[in-house]
Amino acid sequence: MKYKESKSGQILEEGINEAGAMSTFIASGTSYSTQVCATIPFYIYYSMFGFQRVADLIWSAADSRARGFLIGATAGRTTLNGEGLQHQDGHSHLMAMTNPAVRAWDPAYAYELATIIKHGIDEMCNDEKDVIHYITVFNENHPMPAKPSDAEEGILRGLYRLSGDEGADVRLLGSGPIMLQVERAAEMLAKR
Repeated sequence: MKYKESKSGQILEEGINEAGAMSTFIASGTSYSTQVCATIPFYIYYSMFGFQRVADLIWSAADSRARGFLIGATAGRTTLNGEGLQHQDGHSHLMAMTNPAVRAWDPAYAYELATIIKHGIDEMCNDEKDVIHYITVFNENHPMPAKPSDAEEGILRGLYRLSGDEGADVRLLGSGPIMLQVERAAEMLAKR
């Protein structure tokens, strides 16, 4: 395989080689201690095939005190149905939360993703925390609203008000790809 070093970053395409990709993630995620040069790996894969196939290597990464981002792509019940249910991940967060070094996130909007990544980089680089952030992203197209001015703390806490008021009789909760349906349900309830 081709090998190239770069001071400005690099993208590796490992193909269908989860073990090799996780080994690269571990090498990059531990470079702060092994090479005294911190790098922040982003390993992007089908969410269904991460913890299901390489959970042992994710544990090895955590035991090695690796730092980085695992991005579970095409998560949730997505529009990618060409291969049936195999891509419709609904359990990777449960598996991720069994590892104490992993922080699991299921953002619905671009501003949530940006907030989480900034927080993760701060934790790993500024606070020197040995954590792995698992973030699910999905492939369904939908509008991306502007970030509410007071949402950052709630995003990082795991719950914030997107719309509505304090006196509402019904509160709908959602995250990730189900948010389109949550918003549709809110509209229907408001009309009734």
